[in-house]
Amino acid sequence: MNRAGEAGGEWELSQKLFKGIESFSHLREEDIQIGVTPKQEVYREDKVVLYHFTPQVEHSLNIPILMVYALVNRPYIVDLQENRSFVANLLKLGIDVYLIDWGYPSRADRWLTLDDYINGYINNCVDVVRDRHNLDSINLLGICQGGSFSLCYSSLYPEKVKNLIVMVTPVDFHIKEGLLNVWGGCTLRSQAQDIDLMVDALGNIPGDFLNLEFLMLKPFQLGVEKYINLLDSIDREDKLIDFVRMEKWIFDSPDQAGEAYRQFMKDFYQGNKLIEGTLEIGNQRVDLANIRIPVLNIYAIADHLVPPASSLALEKYIASTDYAVRSFPVGHIGMYVSSKVQQNLPPTIVDWLKPRFP
Repeated sequence: MNRAGEAGGEWELSQKLFKGIESFSHLREEDIQIGVTPKQEVYREDKVVLYHFTPQVEHSLNIPILMVYALVNRPYIVDLQENRSFVANLLKLGIDVYLIDWGYPSRADRWLTLDDYINGYINNCVDVVRDRHNLDSINLLGICQGGSFSLCYSSLYPEKVKNLIVMVTPVDFHIKEGLLNVWGGCTLRSQAQDIDLMVDALGNIPGDFLNLEFLMLKPFQLGVEKYINLLDSIDREDKLIDFVRMEKWIFDSPDQAGEAYRQFMKDFYQGNKLIEGTLEIGNQRVDLANIRIPVLNIYAIADHLVPPASSLALEKYIASTDYAVRSFPVGHIGMYVSSKVQQNLPPTIVDWLKPRFP
């Protein structure tokens, strides 16, 4: 490139930067709206809130879905913005949707266990939905860690779950393809991380610590490249707001209740007890073979947090004769925010559910 071309490129970049800086200076908190789909609080227990989203069309299916998200991030990623909302797209197809919001654990929640989350909060929310609709069983949709919780719940309370859908859900935690599994202890077990020392010292595990751990899985892409790529669209206010909205979700990381974190890391990541058949929640053993209901397993082909092999292992351990798998060519977060996936994922779920309704 000659000097004139270089100068022109530098001038164009400078103009983009100036416009971007101007847009940044005008941004206010209220401009970064999240969770825009109308909803109502229908149940509250401690920090946990159960929401019911306002139906947008006449229900095409008469059994609602309860979404169970992970503890690690905030669940509004499934309803990020008007044109990128997994929830809104399900509603448009006539699905009745409920969502558990775990809230922000405080020091008072340090002793909460997986028993409290699964036999307590999830079970109580399921009962609320069942009572509101006068149903014996409902549909459960578990996402990421929430999918692991949903598998546990479906094993312990199979009579309360009509159909089970799991998305980007870790099942075999000793798959060595994912760096998160290695860090968690799939090869070194307790030598990978001294979870007891961490919880005993810190109590609740800071959300910022976990967020840093996730960022370090792809340090260049998540710490450098995405900010460089922002320069291509920094002069477009709509794109800038989309970027900031996503950043807000990424860094909105709740602390983790200490005892629940201890059990999840030691029993799931280090012990792989979910598939070993030795996991106990409360005083009850979780046996995946108790799951005989229809199951839809959805995974992301390029997932760096939950390797596809970890999700696909599920088929070997459940007893369901009605098991289906669907995949999408995106990463972990792309399952929620990719425009193309959002065109296809909700219809995929609805098409799978329809033949399984009475």
